[in-house]
Amino acid sequence: MADVRWRTTVAAVLVVSAALLVGAFALVLMVRGSLRDGLEATAEQRASAILQQAERPPPDDDLLWQITSPDGAVQRSGVPLPDSAADRVRLPGADDPYLVVTENEDGYRVSVAVSLEDVDESTDALITPLAVGLPLLVLLVGGVTWVVASRALAPVERIRREVEEITGDRLDRRVPEPQSRDEIGRLARTMNQMLVRLEDSRDRQRAFVADASHELRSPVASIRQVAEVAQAHPAALPDGELAGTVLEESARLQRLVDQLLLLTRADDGGGSRVRHDVDLDDLALAEARRVSRTGFAVDTKDVGPGRIRGDASALAQVVRNLTDNAARHAVAAMAVGVRQSGGTVELTVDDDGPGIPDDQRERVFDRFVRLDEARAADAGGSGLGLAIVREIVTAHGGTVAVTRSALGGARFTVRFQAGFSEPPASSGA
Repeated sequence: MADVRWRTTVAAVLVVSAALLVGAFALVLMVRGSLRDGLEATAEQRASAILQQAERPPPDDDLLWQITSPDGAVQRSGVPLPDSAADRVRLPGADDPYLVVTENEDGYRVSVAVSLEDVDESTDALITPLAVGLPLLVLLVGGVTWVVASRALAPVERIRREVEEITGDRLDRRVPEPQSRDEIGRLARTMNQMLVRLEDSRDRQRAFVADASHELRSPVASIRQVAEVAQAHPAALPDGELAGTVLEESARLQRLVDQLLLLTRADDGGGSRVRHDVDLDDLALAEARRVSRTGFAVDTKDVGPGRIRGDASALAQVVRNLTDNAARHAVAAMAVGVRQSGGTVELTVDDDGPGIPDDQRERVFDRFVRLDEARAADAGGSGLGLAIVREIVTAHGGTVAVTRSALGGARFTVRFQAGFSEPPASSGA
């Protein structure tokens, strides 16, 4: 931080010094030029007056003059003067330089010389205070700049010290926010918002790891338990029970791992990397036919045309998870619908199960959440299906919500932006 203050002070001093030097030089030139112009005007007036006088003018200590007649005769006062005008000349016997002005009239030429002593003395009198005052002013500017820069950067230093103390285990700490509404205040508030997001992400990651470990432990424990019984008492288990248990629990493990990988890809935006035109009605009808083969009556009369832009495999996973969830909790009936209204395509999945309480309708989209008290027994659910749905839908710029279904259970509604204004006709309901 001291380096910043030092660089700021040096830069300010250099800029101010350059400006002051240029200003002082211009001031000296302007004053000197003004004084010289005044002397020149005085000399010209005196030369004109001499030309108009019939007799020789009285002597003047400040002015030297010389008259040259048409025949070349010279009448002089003091020392000889040059025939032509000169800005600055040295005359014999004079200590100071002179300014010579020449006027001509009717063949007569008058040369008047005026001393530049007053100009030089006035210029010297101006240079002396400038030579002393400019360094003092530069030092004053440097000191003020250092103090102002220190006060301005003090909040940044406090923020830096606080950030230096923040670690992965101390994300609850926050940087001090100054009362000002300038860039530093906005920086502090933005950093605190970032820390809130990091803390929330860390908490969710820890919860996710803990829940995943818990879910993976159950099938592993079942396999180990059956294997230990079979090893200790080979005749205690019926034929094929060990193999059946291993197959069942390994399939459960595989489903859980696949869902975890899918959820991870959704978190990374994998559901929105490859986008094509996708007919959502075709996906809905395909999943309805799949579920119907299990014995459920799936109503598809509300499936109409609906096309969106997105990742076909990810969107198919959304429809499958919603229909699997409905089939898991339905009693006897399900309904799937797709409709387009303006620029929005809406997918609905209904079931006639026990439904979801109002205060739990947002929580069901969290990871590893199963509302066993509110819904029927979950046969094989991992609590990740709806979380995957929300992640993929969000990655596609859509929304998902759950309400009460006309069938008596839950209705899940997903809304996407339409891919184009007039989707093609559906393949059938």
